[in-house]
Amino acid sequence: MLLRLFLTFLKIGFFTIGGGYVMIPMIEREVVQRNHWISQDDFLDLMAVAQSAPGVFAINFSIFIGYRLKKIPGALICTLATAIPSIVTILLIAIYFEPVKDNPHIEAVFKGIRPAVIALLLMPTINILRKSELEPATFILPAISAILIVVAGISPTWLIAATAVLGLCRRPDRP
Repeated sequence: MLLRLFLTFLKIGFFTIGGGYVMIPMIEREVVQRNHWISQDDFLDLMAVAQSAPGVFAINFSIFIGYRLKKIPGALICTLATAIPSIVTILLIAIYFEPVKDNPHIEAVFKGIRPAVIALLLMPTINILRKSELEPATFILPAISAILIVVAGISPTWLIAATAVLGLCRRPDRP
């Protein structure tokens, strides 16, 4: 099982370009749909916790999934497998990018990749929204938060704290 976890998360790390959020569909496909290691509900819960925890989302997500499946050895294996591709990529860029960074062909490649990365970031967001079965009113708070951050310059930290308090006030188990 540990070897399967390692190979699965290594594949996820190597074949997802654009950061941790781009990994979401591939992690879901591998962990929920293909291997049935966790349920869809657990996947969404672990994703929410990984987003809330400090640190890199992809690593957090790997830690939580690995720990859920095989405790500390699973967390270590999944984390290592997720990090290896990024480390290799950063080392290769550090070694080979400086001489070619001003090359117009390289610049054109990066400009061409940008729309694909945006699409890769947008698709998991749309899929998560569909699966979460949220009420339309739930979208008002994120819209207001975005406006407050961009227009009013309010720190996201204060907004997170305020929405956490609002969430506690709206708890369904409260009388």
